[in-house]
Amino acid sequence: MGEVVNAFVAFAVIVFIVRWATTSKNEPSEEQAAARALQFRPKKVTPDMTETISTMFPDMPRENIHYDLLRTGSVQQTSDKIIERGFLEAPPPAYFTLYPRSATARAPAPAVPPRPTGSSTSAAKKSESLISRFQLEQRAATAEEIAAEADAGGRAAWEDTAEKREASLRERKAKMILAARQRLLAQQAEKSSG
Repeated sequence: MGEVVNAFVAFAVIVFIVRWATTSKNEPSEEQAAARALQFRPKKVTPDMTETISTMFPDMPRENIHYDLLRTGSVQQTSDKIIERGFLEAPPPAYFTLYPRSATARAPAPAVPPRPTGSSTSAAKKSESLISRFQLEQRAATAEEIAAEADAGGRAAWEDTAEKREASLRERKAKMILAARQRLLAQQAEKSSG
């Protein structure tokens, strides 16, 4: 019995020494370090995956999205979790040592055209209204038609062809714009008289 215990202890010491010798020489890989710090093996996450969820849920912090994607590896599972719970867990402090904020919090700048400066562009912007954009100047000038547009939000009948549906939609838009203009003129008249 004593020989079995001695053999077992000798075997354990040899395994311990071999492990200590091999781990001290080889640095752990980045993946192993991440797995130790996060306490799970991170899945492969592309910037497109994070961007997809970020565009679907713009109020969700990108760090939380990236952390959950590292755990699940699936856009579908992460988005389902957001829909079910309404939130994602915040990553632990170890996450930020491996993935600095600048790498994950980097939101792409929206493609907004540069704003033109100068008085000519602001004057042109002010002069264009919905009435001019939809070429409703003649219809807006006639008081009878504006008064007749009170039923602007009525339901339209389903038309047979796409062209008729498009024309119906255009007409309903025009009626809504004219009705809104009528309400605005009425409000301005109340303010000036009162």
